Amino acid sequence: MKEISDPQLMAERVESLKAGIIGGFSLGLAFVITSLLNTVLLARYFPTLVSLHIDFNWLWLCRGAIAGFSGLLFGVTYRYIIRTDKNPQLKTGAVMAFALVRGLTLVEMGLNSSTVLPFFVLAGESILWFAIAAIAVDIAILLGWVKSFPST
Repeated sequence: MKEISDPQLMAERVESLKAGIIGGFSLGLAFVITSLLNTVLLARYFPTLVSLHIDFNWLWLCRGAIAGFSGLLFGVTYRYIIRTDKNPQLKTGAVMAFALVRGLTLVEMGLNSSTVLPFFVLAGESILWFAIAAIAVDIAILLGWVKSFPST
């Protein structure tokens, strides 16, 4: 069993933390952008999507914190999933796994509502969020900011 103070293990943890921070920041930024788009465009011009209008208050901040934390978890996990492999199915699968868990939960909640369309929009938004986070982590790996997890 490896010790907690093993330098190689600590280096891997630091790289995972960096990937998590990049994933969290990028997903949080995507959350802010889509919140603005939902409020400014979709809720204003499409009557069936009026429920997407967001009041920027403490509840919105909590949702943003949850989105950022989800991005952090995604970034850490994504680094371990893709490793040094060049397999696009792994990358797409990781994005879709995270996005569909969130998105389909929203759709399920929407089934209890009179209109399910806003929940499908939010499910699509989830796919966009995690795709942006994956791209950000991939770019960080390409630039050398984060090291890939080695395939063994």
